[in-house]
Amino acid sequence: MGSTDFGNFKDFCKDSTLPVCNLLSSPNYNQTGSWGGCELTGISLNGGDHLANIGSIVLCGLAIAASIFLVLRSEKKRAAVGRREMQLFLIGYIIISICEIFSVGGFPLNKTVRIAFSAIHIGMIIATIWILMLNAVVGYQIIDDGTPMSLGLMVASAGALLIGTGYIALDTGLQFTGYWDSSYDSPNRNVALYVLYQLVPLILLVAFFVLEAILVIRVLGETRPMIYLTAAGVLFAVGQVFNYVVSKHICEGTNGKIDGSLFQTLFTLLSVVMIWVFWSSITEDDWPMQTSNYP
Repeated sequence: MGSTDFGNFKDFCKDSTLPVCNLLSSPNYNQTGSWGGCELTGISLNGGDHLANIGSIVLCGLAIAASIFLVLRSEKKRAAVGRREMQLFLIGYIIISICEIFSVGGFPLNKTVRIAFSAIHIGMIIATIWILMLNAVVGYQIIDDGTPMSLGLMVASAGALLIGTGYIALDTGLQFTGYWDSSYDSPNRNVALYVLYQLVPLILLVAFFVLEAILVIRVLGETRPMIYLTAAGVLFAVGQVFNYVVSKHICEGTNGKIDGSLFQTLFTLLSVVMIWVFWSSITEDDWPMQTSNYP
């Protein structure tokens, strides 16, 4: 891709099922937009509607159940560093999964409702990955974990990202101000959403990986947890490859029944589970930097 493609979503939306594409569809199109590529149709319903992505809907349900289980399991690790912060990350992922059912799952919804879910979905992706990155910072014990200050800073900063990104997404999809109306024209250029949805999460994920790797190898002197951390990174990357690269081939091969978004949901779930396993593995024993003022 050349530099002139920066901020353009047309090619992404043509080949993949992304929540941002719901915001950039023609204002007169009530189902998920038609972008000229292989259109995900899924299962036909009465009245000419479609349930586009039943596989993603089922996997999102599984992700919600698995995350609730991990939240409850985390509660038992009462002396674990960053327990509350990890639970916040999992709660964020639960909200993402709920939104994904309606944004990527392709229910035959009113367009305004779909845009609202899509905007929250995008905002929560950034907010939740921000919380994940802060989970790595928590490990350094700059501020005592689990305290009102630690949790308050995390929730407030994530909330600001959610509100800011959500507003841009809603204004794009619902045209409050008309500022982003040019996004509807090919090649569907929206630099703000491109940076917030495509680039910022990637930068935060790299920061999380680097901070955790330094903590595990240099501070804790361990190597085994790196297996889990690396597995989480690889699984997430595989999901993105399915979503952005392989998706159109899956869609064409199944005549629009499924596409790469199903596998992206699956591998993201597996990645989140591995992040929890990684966190659990580095909190099994006493940390060299651990304080003793736990509730």
